[in-house]
Amino acid sequence: MHMASVFTKIINGELPGRFVYRSENVVAFLSIEPLTYGHTLVVPVAEVDRWTDLPQNIWSEVNEASQLIGNAIRTAFDAPRCGYIIAGFDVPHTHIHLFPTDKMADYDFRNAMAADATDPAKMDEAAEKIREALDGLV
Repeated sequence: MHMASVFTKIINGELPGRFVYRSENVVAFLSIEPLTYGHTLVVPVAEVDRWTDLPQNIWSEVNEASQLIGNAIRTAFDAPRCGYIIAGFDVPHTHIHLFPTDKMADYDFRNAMAADATDPAKMDEAAEKIREALDGLV
């Protein structure tokens, strides 16, 4: 019997998530263990473990959403760049990590904040800033 991934549970509302984007095939919500405030996960609704196994049309939608959200993150956090990582090890459900950055050293997951070390008010504020920036881009 297949158990739903934690991302599927978030997508279905069984677990909480700070959503910033939702379409029929793609969602985006804040990471609970962020590299920095604003760290967002872009996830296909379809539960596919490896990004290389995604149907081409879904892969395209995930990347189109990532580009849009990446620009919103840059705007929301006045960041010169938006990092983009596909790690693929922590949750068996394709996801892209996006985060505001200005240096390569920020790409180190050993520096991620623990879920219980994040400030809930700052997390809510980060989500709101990204949603507002998205509204300005669409």
